[in-house]
Amino acid sequence: MEHAEPHPSAPRGSGRTWESRSLPVYAAGDIELPVRAFGHDEHLQRDTVWPPHSHPTHELVWHDAGVGTVAVGPRTWTIAAAVGLWIPAGSLHTGWTPAGTRQRVAHFDVSALTLAPGPIAVEMTPLLRLLLERLSEPGLSRESHAITEAAVIDVLRPADGELLLHTPANPLLAPIVAAIRADPADRTTLTQWSRRLTVSSRTLTRAFEAETGLGFARWIATARAQRAVELLAAGLPIDEVAHDVGYRSASAFTTAFRRVTGATPGRFRALADA
Repeated sequence: MEHAEPHPSAPRGSGRTWESRSLPVYAAGDIELPVRAFGHDEHLQRDTVWPPHSHPTHELVWHDAGVGTVAVGPRTWTIAAAVGLWIPAGSLHTGWTPAGTRQRVAHFDVSALTLAPGPIAVEMTPLLRLLLERLSEPGLSRESHAITEAAVIDVLRPADGELLLHTPANPLLAPIVAAIRADPADRTTLTQWSRRLTVSSRTLTRAFEAETGLGFARWIATARAQRAVELLAAGLPIDEVAHDVGYRSASAFTTAFRRVTGATPGRFRALADA
């Protein structure tokens, strides 16, 4: 379904239309595959949203260009070129990918392997990407396909880092979550929120840590980094991105972004444009 208005996650003033793609909900192993693994890729022309769905296969999703997000329950991962996401078969999830992204997906039969019981970031090494590319080659012989499948399965490894944001469900924190979703540049401090919500700063800190494992400031920085990644991939200048996600200078933004992602904004943009 195509929508004429920009999706809320699109950069301000983009005017881009977006598309919603509905997919079925399958349990793990609902469909038996003739092969243990297969892949495909697509260059997305519109901002695209995938409402809740699940696959009968394990899914590995990454991007050759651009970025996007995948949400499983309250957790949202940012997907880029260097880090993909492994989604176990039967896991209900949603997706968001901006226009211009080249999305890559590989599906694995449930009998092939179990990398992890839940979603997990995967390091997209050059070797793994080459092997997955080969899986999509037309005319690949059955024997070559089986050898490539085995090699892919052998080199799959969890990534050392990931850009993951856990959205807390505690009603006390809902106004904070809503404010940052509406405007990542919101600079309301922990003290100001505690006064507004008539609770102590320590109560808010404990609530964030209990649900997300992060304190207030680190959670805000992670939410801002996720939004910044989308804006960087859309081509916005770093100074403008810094302002849009709430930093007073590009240097302050760079420091915070590197602390969350392990890379500078420029490096992340280079990976997204690769």
